[in-house]
Amino acid sequence: MQPLTTEWINKAEGDLVTARRELRARTAPNYDAACFHAQQCAEKYLKALLQEAETPFGKTHNLSLLLDLLKDRHPELELLRSTLAILNAYAVEYRYPGESADKEVARQAVKLAEEVRLVALVLFQELH
Repeated sequence: MQPLTTEWINKAEGDLVTARRELRARTAPNYDAACFHAQQCAEKYLKALLQEAETPFGKTHNLSLLLDLLKDRHPELELLRSTLAILNAYAVEYRYPGESADKEVARQAVKLAEEVRLVALVLFQELH
């Protein structure tokens, strides 16, 4: 595995740890942050797969675009399209005034990120 791929994975894992921690917080939980970090986890796992494939992806947070770049190499990822569409909204939806996530939304976001993580880890195992 390329060193930069490993860095992307480590960053993704850090985002998932943060999302889970905010979801579990008993005092002043930040469910908005849990959703954001869940989206970031999925984004970084997709970027890790792209990095490993040496496929340029530019600066984007759009999970659907990242999926489009991966689908020829990993067609099974197409099954995640609806999951990624939900997570995609969390990149900005709860980051600004007007909307706030509750515990149930944050729980769903973390669950979806974990789904993306699991699929990505299986693909990495198959690659190596």
